[in-house]
Amino acid sequence: MNWTQVSDPFGNVVLSALIAFLPIAFLFWALIIRKMKGYQASLIATTIAVLIAVFIYGMPVDLALLSTAHGALYGLFPICWIVICAVFLFNITVKSGQFDVIKHFMATITDDRRLQALIIAFSFGSFLEGTAGFGAPVAITAAMLVGLGFNPLYAAGICLIANTAPVAFGAIGTPILVAGQVSGIPDMAISQMVGRTLPLLSLFVPLYLVILMAGFRKAIDVLPAILVSGGTFAGLQWLTSNFLGPTLPDIISGIGSIVALMVFLKFWKPKRIWRFNDEPLPAERAGISYSGAQVFRAWSPFIVLTVMMMGWGIKPIKEVLDHWTLVTLEIPHLHQAIQSVEGNPIPQVFKFNFLSAAGTGILIASVISMPLIGITMRQGFHIFIATVKQLKFPIITISAVLGFAFVVNDSGITISMANALAATGVLFPFFSPLLGWLGVFITGSDTSANALFSKLQATTASSIGVDPVVTVGANVSGGVVGKMISPQSIAVAAGAGGLIGREADLFRFTVKHSFILLLVVCLIVSAQAYLFSWLIPDYQLENAEHAVVSTAISKGYLYLFLLVVILALLFMKVRFSRK
Repeated sequence: MNWTQVSDPFGNVVLSALIAFLPIAFLFWALIIRKMKGYQASLIATTIAVLIAVFIYGMPVDLALLSTAHGALYGLFPICWIVICAVFLFNITVKSGQFDVIKHFMATITDDRRLQALIIAFSFGSFLEGTAGFGAPVAITAAMLVGLGFNPLYAAGICLIANTAPVAFGAIGTPILVAGQVSGIPDMAISQMVGRTLPLLSLFVPLYLVILMAGFRKAIDVLPAILVSGGTFAGLQWLTSNFLGPTLPDIISGIGSIVALMVFLKFWKPKRIWRFNDEPLPAERAGISYSGAQVFRAWSPFIVLTVMMMGWGIKPIKEVLDHWTLVTLEIPHLHQAIQSVEGNPIPQVFKFNFLSAAGTGILIASVISMPLIGITMRQGFHIFIATVKQLKFPIITISAVLGFAFVVNDSGITISMANALAATGVLFPFFSPLLGWLGVFITGSDTSANALFSKLQATTASSIGVDPVVTVGANVSGGVVGKMISPQSIAVAAGAGGLIGREADLFRFTVKHSFILLLVVCLIVSAQAYLFSWLIPDYQLENAEHAVVSTAISKGYLYLFLLVVILALLFMKVRFSRK
């Protein structure tokens, strides 16, 4: 059976868009007003979306159910797989007792919660976003902050908001690479356009985080550190995105801001240490000291993780791993059974790239780390099972949310909302970030949002005389501020931060900040389109059908061998430096 998507079931763009928005409106109502648990809200929203797809958009029942199941499967792998492995890495660090050493080390740098949030949530989280993406940064940094003693709600909320700065260049630039493939605009041009928008947010986000935690006056007390953190990150993000391309900004900016802030704190300290009001006083550390070797050992799981994620993000290595283990499954009775509104069959393929998946890289890092921190394989197995049980409700939530995302995309519901925004004419540049925001809210991924809307963004911009790179870049930039309230991201942060069942509280914590930052991006994009057009990079459109040249497999084997050598040297360094 073949079925063609419907984008305007009522013959009225506005009315169709309003009906299409109902499942999203329900999610807002359920989480903000009703304070419903995340898995309950997501399951009901998915049911509403399926009913609208079937009874209003005319989607056959079997296709609607298959589409939902396809999304749920994608939610389990790779998304839930990443979250499980990331939390597992943190759990073995805690169970081994090594996280106590990390807490002591962080206290020697600073006991101040404001500065710890800048180092871990903003800078380290940005670095992890650049290497892994797809939920791992929020999962790891939220768990770390809770382990350090942060209020769980603030820990998870801060990590979600901090994650706005790096998302566009996450996973080695994947969101921008996809936007380029779909729109036909060169990757470098989109990278430059986004790199002339997001650094303004990146400069502002650290101050915003600290104000959110401690208030404006307490933020001013640490303004020098905030400026060092945000200024270094924003400067490096602008520099790398404009001159090196989309693959390295997060990695270089994250590392640069960590180093800059830690060096700065060697010479400057806040006058008063700030901690949460309801937080117990820190235990006395008199007589407690750790050698450099002990600190290095405690941090070794995260150092191994860093090396693994950098290696797993290298394209030749991915090609080697996929050459051996990639399984591609065309979804029966769904693959090419749905035609887009343009009449093109939509492929429905599930890719099980087990070895090259970011979650597997995190798991391997965990297994390598276990003997380094004194965890046996038997203990590790039990901790892994306990981690899966710990995350059972976030797993349900993420699977339901991705099922929701797939069915609203396949049925044409998402296109209805996009068409309504595209009909705003000369105001479209202002609303174009909203499309990216909407796409990320639905799918939880800036990459997916760019795959959905980049072509529409480019076409609409050209029709109103605006350079398409402005609106395609706006789709990328708008998406980053939708990440913090995506139900998928909320589920990840709640699972890692010990807030399972309190997803509504976390959503309420972040939602207003998402809208504030979205408005900022909308105003910046409007100014770029009409007032500061000199900011738009020069470029030539690519052929949309250009082929991506595969890297030689032999080069991949060489890189993989080098990665193994680096990991082996790191392993021996930790093992032989114990004291």
